[in-house]
Amino acid sequence: MLDLGRSFLASVARDPNAIALVDGDLRLSYADWLTRIGALADSLRHLGLKPGDHLVCALQNTADAATLHWACQMAAIVIVPVNWRITAEELDFTLLNAEARGLVLDASSMAAAGASNLVAGLVQIASGGCVAGALSIDDMMSGRVDATPCASAEDISLMFYTSGTTARPKGVPRRHRMERAAALAHVAQNLMPRGERTLGVMPLYHTMGVRSLLAMSLLGGRFVCLPRFDAGRALALIETEAVSSLYLVPTLYHDLLVHPDFVLTNTASVRRLGFAGASMTDGLLQRLKAAFQPELFVNHYGSSEVYTFSVDQNAPAKPGSAGRAGLNQDLRIVVPGQGNPDARVTPGDEGEIIATLLGDEAFEGYWRRPEADAKSLRAGWYFTGDMGRMDAEGDLFVTGRVDDMIITGGENVSPVEVENCLSLHPCVGECAVVGLPDERWGKIVVAFVRRSAAVSAEDLCTHCRASGLAAFKRPRRVIFVAELPRSPVGKLLRRLLVAGEFTPEPAEPGQKSA
Repeated sequence: MLDLGRSFLASVARDPNAIALVDGDLRLSYADWLTRIGALADSLRHLGLKPGDHLVCALQNTADAATLHWACQMAAIVIVPVNWRITAEELDFTLLNAEARGLVLDASSMAAAGASNLVAGLVQIASGGCVAGALSIDDMMSGRVDATPCASAEDISLMFYTSGTTARPKGVPRRHRMERAAALAHVAQNLMPRGERTLGVMPLYHTMGVRSLLAMSLLGGRFVCLPRFDAGRALALIETEAVSSLYLVPTLYHDLLVHPDFVLTNTASVRRLGFAGASMTDGLLQRLKAAFQPELFVNHYGSSEVYTFSVDQNAPAKPGSAGRAGLNQDLRIVVPGQGNPDARVTPGDEGEIIATLLGDEAFEGYWRRPEADAKSLRAGWYFTGDMGRMDAEGDLFVTGRVDDMIITGGENVSPVEVENCLSLHPCVGECAVVGLPDERWGKIVVAFVRRSAAVSAEDLCTHCRASGLAAFKRPRRVIFVAELPRSPVGKLLRRLLVAGEFTPEPAEPGQKSA
């Protein structure tokens, strides 16, 4: 299989004059972009960075970030993209754990770098000229051009860091061949045509963002940068750049729909919608289908470790379904807690979802974390920590995390099932369900709701009853909140709700919890 550097050269040969990258007023063809990529790759080599060295990147989604990603592929340097909102403590952990040789930063990550204890001894490169003493990435892209690929398909392309919501983040090294296989699967599973145009807003420290970047190159497509999400700006770019494909987390779709400019924006160019990173409620699915009327609406279920687990190419037809195993995947549902890939549950029963490590997209183990490997990698299978079941037609339903399952009075309750029921009420903007301690029941089902219009806890309880939700699954309390806590890429942080770290909405006179 081709490494990514040679893959990009092939893309340039196919479509040299096609617009590849847009960032504000900057518009680069594939041929022009290769010149910048080649110059930056050559500059990185002359700084003393060698094949296999780790370069940490804390940039927003700009042309510089996209160019750096490709330059590292050419130079066989392992790019380690991190959240640009990173703290100094988190940055020091990453620099030390990744054994980094250098850091690339911009104004968004400058404060963390300035407070870091480890940055001083590293090569520092700045985007936007924001850091005194750091090398300018603009200068590095204007030097001698050498776009000779130095990597093989077996070399490490990048190392993601998992979100680390419960412990220190884990490094996920991925080889060139894995990254290219994942990009090819993304193109095929989303039925993307040549010349596709996508909004590059999912961060390049997240697998969704990188997949969008790589997939566009395979198609002679256009990557339209949006440095940080702003619904109004996103809508403007969708119209002016005739964006044809959106691949976002559900939270961002929600924000697009409720923005006042949505009804004024021409979104007819958007023919494919895809989402990942979190489940989408039934209510939001139906609203998006009506608003965009897409040709394809894909639910992609995967992870940083194994890009694709499963896909459903018609998500609104069977709400909640994650579809069937992806092109490079095989899935099983096994008894949770045993770590035995052969302990399959009875068809239709709930269990832990595991994925084969033999697939072309799968990683081979965490960076310097043998205890994490021992927990998650068993006999050629990756134990996802997700709970799910297969229906009678063989479609997968992800019902939550193993640790999120609510056991109330001896009965198991899936938070996702309750959330889907609540989301269908027209006055529910967003909701999240968790189990909170209770002396009698062990845990009780509690719903946190952000309202989009006036509604009471009693109204929501009546709605759940009328929807046929079993009595033991209905929320015993409803707490109205100003917003739900989420990670930077839109994942719901249930642990913060359990810990009481949320902002309640001021109660109206006479309003009660359920």
